[in-house]
Amino acid sequence: MSAKIFLRYSQGAFQLNATFGISTPGVTALFGHSGAGKSTIIHALAGLTNPDEGKIIIDGETLLDTTQGLSVPSHERRMGVVFQDSRLFPHLNVKSNLYYGMRRLKERPKAGVVDGIVSLLGLSHLLERKPRTLSGGERSRVALGRAILMRPRALLLDEPLAALDARRKNEILPYLERVRDESKIPILYVSHSMDEVARLAERIIVLHEGRVIAEGSVFDVTSNLDLIGGGAQLPGSVIEAVISAHDEANALSELSLSGETLIVPALSRNIGDKVRVRINAQDVMLALSKPEGISANNVLAASISGIRAGSGHYEDVLLSVGETRLVARITRRSALRLKLETNQKIFAVIKSVTVGGR
Repeated sequence: MSAKIFLRYSQGAFQLNATFGISTPGVTALFGHSGAGKSTIIHALAGLTNPDEGKIIIDGETLLDTTQGLSVPSHERRMGVVFQDSRLFPHLNVKSNLYYGMRRLKERPKAGVVDGIVSLLGLSHLLERKPRTLSGGERSRVALGRAILMRPRALLLDEPLAALDARRKNEILPYLERVRDESKIPILYVSHSMDEVARLAERIIVLHEGRVIAEGSVFDVTSNLDLIGGGAQLPGSVIEAVISAHDEANALSELSLSGETLIVPALSRNIGDKVRVRINAQDVMLALSKPEGISANNVLAASISGIRAGSGHYEDVLLSVGETRLVARITRRSALRLKLETNQKIFAVIKSVTVGGR
């Protein structure tokens, strides 16, 4: 999907003034605090909100152009929308809810296609049940299946996991990964959870107070010092690593990144698989020499690529581990005591690592 989007919208004190484009397939995340304008953008793309000014062009087709008085009706935009509350019809069973998404199609998908989506989302044993008997994760999967079966040009997922607890989120994330990898439908994913974004998205658009303040690769944007300390408050770096070994005796796995080894809790994945890793900036300590006799498993040789004075008494330090970049947040007093400067060789002591897709 290629998209060019410009939107201006005001409601009370809230002002949205956003311009961005999407030129790559896969998952693009809209990330920001509550009230940043993420859901307003989703509603405008779906035709559920009329902006004061705007233009939306997707795959060369103009869906909205306020200067021309053009606004394609919502049901003709072919957008599959999934909200955090699922919005299933309580009087219909799961099968009927799924088929409801196909009601406007001139040609319905073949039975094999429907069965494939049902299988992809693990819904086969739920088809006769009513929404009230489903868990939150199951309802989310039904809503996702309904959206896919309408054969959309894109999926718009508006905080689809926000209402779920941690266990239910972990239950549905693998299904979202399958949809991303197997359906090939472009996805715009709204979230304020960096764990979700790190696991699912290739590209990220960061919103703050109704404005786009950054967009690009999730790896590049999350290691941007200006954003780490700015209004978006990105909490840490997202990096990619390869599983190099499993230590079954100690329930650990080893990851390879840029010639260094990262030790993490055991992963049920194959050696050679790529995984996403998120490292919180405040979970990285710095040392001038390689420390010995410490409990931390992860000590990486690095060099300093940049230093930025953060808010309060912190400084954010951009580190290069080969071609991999990560950020450490330390106190200004520590930075002065260590006499840190750009291009200095350093050791990063990593206290905690979050790995996606276990």
